[in-house]
Amino acid sequence: MKKESDTTKIPGPQAQQWVKRDQQVISPSYTRQYPLVVESAKGLIVTDVDGNRYLDFTSGIAVTATGHCHPKVVKAIRAQARRFIHMSGTDFYYPQEVLLAERLAALTGGDRKSFLTNSGTESIEAAMKLSRYTTRRPYFISFLGSFHGRTFGALSLTGSKAVHRNRFTPLVPSVLHAPFPNPYRPPAGISPDQCCGYVLDLIRNQIFRHLCAPEEVAAIFVEPIQGEGGYIVPPFDFLKGLLALAHEFGILLVVDEVQSGIGRTGTMFSYEHSDVTPDIIAIAKGIASGLPLGAMVAKSGLMSWEPGAHANTFGGNPIACEAALATLDLVQNGLMQNSAKIGAFLLSRLKKMQESHHLIGDVRGLGLMIGIELVRDKITKEPAVAERNQVIQRCFERGLLILGCGVSTVRFAPPLTIKRTEAETALVIFEETLAEVEKA
Repeated sequence: MKKESDTTKIPGPQAQQWVKRDQQVISPSYTRQYPLVVESAKGLIVTDVDGNRYLDFTSGIAVTATGHCHPKVVKAIRAQARRFIHMSGTDFYYPQEVLLAERLAALTGGDRKSFLTNSGTESIEAAMKLSRYTTRRPYFISFLGSFHGRTFGALSLTGSKAVHRNRFTPLVPSVLHAPFPNPYRPPAGISPDQCCGYVLDLIRNQIFRHLCAPEEVAAIFVEPIQGEGGYIVPPFDFLKGLLALAHEFGILLVVDEVQSGIGRTGTMFSYEHSDVTPDIIAIAKGIASGLPLGAMVAKSGLMSWEPGAHANTFGGNPIACEAALATLDLVQNGLMQNSAKIGAFLLSRLKKMQESHHLIGDVRGLGLMIGIELVRDKITKEPAVAERNQVIQRCFERGLLILGCGVSTVRFAPPLTIKRTEAETALVIFEETLAEVEKA
């Protein structure tokens, strides 16, 4: 993207001042990859405090599904703010919660109930508690590379990076981790098309035999596409096999759609690509286009817990619910289809780019959830960590906002409103930056 002033340095003087002030009062645990200080945003365009304009391929970490400040979402927010802002849906009633829960039930197969939250990690916590309450079993199974949140329960399921757990143990006990089927990096001696069966066999013949009886497992938590773990897309038969294995032993399958849901992969939820019906679904991020909202949606028969067993003061805030209803309207009426269309275009161009760039080891994804894994050698697949970080930083300096995930993967997660011209602009910036890093 062009800057309003070609002479404005990135980061500009105002951005530098805000970063300095931030460092004095904000927790250093945040993970900013570059000094973007936002002044305003509209659609895919973010403007910083110095007037520099950027093309946003992050969606605020897969949150602004309808783009920044979509007029229909803003209208819904303003209208509800004039009526009332808060009444706590866990102690009182208001239509907005009911309308959203009805909508989520319809979108997830019907005969479901929702517990509304503020975030993905709260949705996961609610799923953990409901699973234990319903089954009266102690164990959970999750996957290496997974990310489910940072509160103690969700963190116990998370198997992404050691830094997330460092100095926070002991965590919630009775959580076991299995490997996640990664076709690009299958276990030694296992072909890509065998990695799904390998993981399912390991759970059945290793975890259930040596670590815990299956009758003691309350739920298996899984991301249909691993997000923070590297945008890893497992074989399409993995979820179906996992669901069959779980139900064989009365285990619940909890699908984490926090990052992959709300139209991002070209369907409302990414589990739909595998033609499965999960027992519980965790939702957040894109559901309200930037307002804090999440949901734990479960089959009605599982929602048997008594009043007071779980609650949430701010979950299901009426303004956030109205933003979600407007968001779902937009996603269902064109944006979901646009995600599939533009996503296919981006994947095709990136795979073509892979042929002429030695740093690109793998290109994968569905819809607008795309990962480009960078490697130093395509034979050994040695992760190109420093090079990935350079690409991200230099893209920022050229006006393209992207983020990393996994060890050395770049993620493309633009708003679902993206136009073909915007996708082409991003590809040009990305390829020029990639070539520059390759020559360094």
